[in-house]
Parts: sequence; structure tokens; C-alpha cells
Amino acid sequence: MDGAHPGVAGPGGEVLRIANCSGFYGDRLSAAREMVEGGPIDVLTGDWLAELTMLLLGKAVLSGRPGYARTFLTQMEQVLPACAERGIKIVSNAGGLDPAGCAAAVREVARRAGVHLTVAHVEGDDLLPRLPELTAAGHDLANLDTGERLADAGVTPLTAHAYLGALPIARALDAGADVVITGRVTDAALVIGPGMWRFGWTGDDSDALAGALVAGHVLECGCQATGGNYAFFGEVPDLAHAGFPLAELSADGSAVITKHPGTGGLVSVGTVTAQLLYEIGGPAYLNPDVTARFDTIALEQAGPDRVRISGVRGEAPPASLKVALNYAGGYKNSMVLAIEGLDVAGKAKVAQDALWARIDGGREAFDAVDVDLVGSDPALLRITVLDADQARAGRAFSSAVVETGLASYPGFYALSPPGAGSAYGVYWPAAVPAELVTARVLIDGEPVWSGPARSLPAGGPSEDSPGVSAGTGPAGTVSAATGPASTGPTRRAPLGLVAGARSGDKGGNANLGVWTRDPAAFAWLDGYLTADRLAELVPATAGLRIERYRLPNLLALNFVVVGLLGRGVAASTRLDPQAKALGEELRAAMADIPGHLLPFPS
Repeated sequence: MDGAHPGVAGPGGEVLRIANCSGFYGDRLSAAREMVEGGPIDVLTGDWLAELTMLLLGKAVLSGRPGYARTFLTQMEQVLPACAERGIKIVSNAGGLDPAGCAAAVREVARRAGVHLTVAHVEGDDLLPRLPELTAAGHDLANLDTGERLADAGVTPLTAHAYLGALPIARALDAGADVVITGRVTDAALVIGPGMWRFGWTGDDSDALAGALVAGHVLECGCQATGGNYAFFGEVPDLAHAGFPLAELSADGSAVITKHPGTGGLVSVGTVTAQLLYEIGGPAYLNPDVTARFDTIALEQAGPDRVRISGVRGEAPPASLKVALNYAGGYKNSMVLAIEGLDVAGKAKVAQDALWARIDGGREAFDAVDVDLVGSDPALLRITVLDADQARAGRAFSSAVVETGLASYPGFYALSPPGAGSAYGVYWPAAVPAELVTARVLIDGEPVWSGPARSLPAGGPSEDSPGVSAGTGPAGTVSAATGPASTGPTRRAPLGLVAGARSGDKGGNANLGVWTRDPAAFAWLDGYLTADRLAELVPATAGLRIERYRLPNLLALNFVVVGLLGRGVAASTRLDPQAKALGEELRAAMADIPGHLLPFPS
């Protein structure tokens, strides 16, 4: 392939069409082929990595299996010849813990397919071998959520990776790479990097970089931008065959989000808003290359299945890079009991009393215990234990539950069989000064570039943004409600009749974005939905620190519920361990809503 593939001409000038074909390791296997065959694209990207994925890949390496996303190779077998013929660049973080190994495997796929490709990979994110050096130099790698120093935790990390920025990707493409394989980069770097390469952006082009960052955030979760997991799913046509999203990225950083014609799903201001609110913190969205102000984003329906993103303002990135560490935490086991009929709470108490009586030391015998009682008819009682001792968390616990089967509440039955405890890992978010991390680009195994992990504006990193660069962060002002709680007569109705929501996780914290579809509804929501009100409507959040942020340009609020997920990722004991359903729990809550806002007569 040649070096720079021209974009498709658009009404505002040249655009670079960047397609997504994966939102997580395990996403639709046919998506790469669908995006290559479904219409013109210039760059094919995909996101395979998450905090949990890095942990799973770390375990894979320990067991002698590859440390990269093997399904990516299957997709490459399906599309490499077409990409070579059409000059489509491929940029992927599927390299995981072993980008060099993944790049070598892609070269072998190309060889078998009879095509010649220049394959680059990016290194420098793996800090595990450098941890002794970093800690000796005074970098304590304190947990960003708890403040605990790594040295005081008495743990041995299994993985430790810094989130690199987009600059190494751009340099790989500059060097003539047709395929760029990375390890841990920020999700949006997969879009920012090709934009930097094609349009020549530098760190001083903060608004353009911020626009590309926003487009990358929309694309990174695949079909969540085209109607997947959407609050108003009844409006989405043919969701079963939803097309993956693509961005028509312009030189000024503005973009149109769309999908290939003839595919299912929906691209609307609502679906794009929902994805923008996914796994974010405050209005200042931090990234190694730029800080994007989410409170400046303008969305416009530019046609069927076309949403224009414009107006995004960028600021200097913060001085630190986020580092994701994982370590072995012990063993976890859960048993689920069904409770039907009368007095559910009383029956749940009987079940727990009977269980703890069967275990030496009772509930206190375990390192941690979590009990969830959810639903009705039947209600589900889920008891989870965590312990360093595999035997104690395994059969000793689950068999004790079974032993109570004839000496418990009326109607007792279990929905899970007894079993051994499974190993779990603990996620540890930390930070290091960005200047300590050097990225390297290798093509066909030979070094071609070495430099900073991210681009910087002439003024350097931001002194006013103390957060760390990782695609999201706490920077921003926590805001209170700004208006009256209601106007006019109200009716008791589910909040979801006037508001959409999307929620997710970031370590041990959960985010919950809520938006409306007209200014009048937002004016009411802004006054009504305070942090205290959220704690009332969603009892699981009560007693926790709740941060509230306003995004009036999106008619949205975002809440961060600190500590809802415990230590997060694999160590979370919640029935909904990644808070995916937290938004729907809020939408189902009954609220006093002004009658004129409801979709039925008051």
C-alpha cells in the first residue's frame, strides 16, 4: 500500500473515513468484513482492550497462551486482501500485552494470503519491568481511587501498563505502515492517530485533536453508537443487524458519525449523546494528547443516520499518564437462591442465618462478603464471598449453602450449583509523569521511531488539570442543581418517560449519564435530579460520595458514584459488576414529573 491514502471528498473538504469493527474482546467476529465490504472507508480500527481484558491476557501469558486478542487475527484473515487492494489502513490495540507477537502473526496472515503489507507495532506501555526503578525513584504509584501506596499494599502486580497517546500511531503511519498494532493506548488514540497522520495536526491543534478525541469516544464501543444498549431501544430499527459506526473526520476535527447504508440500527443525536455519556467523569475529558471540553460539544442531525459533531474546544493535556495495574486478589464464589411468595426479606434473613451457622467463624470467616437481594416474583438472593484461601471460598462455602436446603425458608431452591471458587484479580489505577514513558515504533521488527508517548502543545501540559490522562478523569467542577425542582402540576411516573440514561464503570466507580430530548425537560431535570435525589431514587448509591456534573449543551447530567463497585473489574461483587444497568434502574424509579413533560395527558 502507498503511504497516505486520500480521504473521500465531502462538502466541507476532504474527510478521513475511520470505521470501527470492535468495541471489546469478544465483539461481532464478522464486523471487520462488514465494514470493509459495506462501503468506502480509509482506516479500519477496533478496540479490544479494557481493564479486565488486560488482566485476562496477563493470565493467558502465565499459562503459555498468546498475550494478544486472537480473534483479531481471524478478522484479518477475512479482510487483509481487500484492505491491501483498496489502500485501507488498519489501526488496532489488539496487541494487548504482546504487540510484537500480534504484529508477527499479522505478517504471517498476510504472507499466507499472498499480500505484502508493512506492519508496525508500538511498544513502551509495559511498565511492569520498570516498577522497581520507578518506586526507587520516588514514584509511589498510589491508587487513584483510594490513595493507598502500592508499596504499602503488599501485592505483586501481574500487569502494569501506561495509557499511551496517539503520537506513536501517527509516527507509524508516517513511516509507511499499512497496519499498526498497539498495546495499551487510550481508546480514542485509534482515531486521533490517523487524524494526526492525515491532517498533519500537532500538539498546538488542540481543538482539532479534541474533536477527534470526541469522535474516537463515540466510535470506541462499536454498536453502542448505532442504537445498541440504547434507552429508547423501541425506536431502533433492525437492532439485531445493527451496523458498526464510522466517523467522517475533517481537518478541523469536526466529524459526522454514520454507518454503512443498508445496515440496521440508528445514528441519531440521542444514540450519539448516550455514547458520549458512557464512562466519563467531569466536563474536562482527559487524554494524553489533549483535554476535550465535553461542555462545548455541539450535535446536529445532518441527515438520516448522520450526526455532526462540531465546536469541541481543546485544552492542554495533564502532566501525568494513567497506569493500569492488576494483581491476583484471591478467590471468589457466589451462590444464588430464589425466593418466592410472602415475606421476602424475612426469608432472606432465614437463609443467611442458616448458612452462617454451617460455617466455622460464620460470615466473619471470609475476607469479604456481599449480599444482594434483587427483584421480585421471584426475588434473587445472591451471596458472594472473597477470600485468599481457595478452599474456604470454594466448596466450604458453596456446599454449606446446599446443606441448608431442607432447613431454610419455605420454597427454597438454588439457581447455581455448588462449585470451587474462581481466582479474581484486583485493578489498581495509578499515574506516572508522562515524561518517564517513551514510546517506540517498530516496522517488521526494526525500530523506526522513539519518542514521547503523546504530543504536546507549545505551552506544555496543563497546570490546571491535576487529573491523569486515560481517556476519562475526574477533572471538572462538581455542580449543584440550578433551578426549581418542578413547574406546574406533577404526576407520579417513571423517570425514564422523559429521560434516557447510560451507565458504566471505571475501576471501583460507576458513572451514570442522564439526558433529555428537549430543553424544557432538561430545565426540569437539572433542578430535580440532585445528588441527594439520585441517592433516594437508586438506594444502592445512598451513603456513597456522588459527584454531579452538568453538560447543558448535551441536555445532560453526569454522576460519578464513588466506590459503588468496590475494587472494581474482576473484584466487584455486585450482581451488575460493571454498573451497566444502573441507568435503567434510575429510569424505572418513580418521580414527580411535571405533567406537560409526559408523553400522555396529565
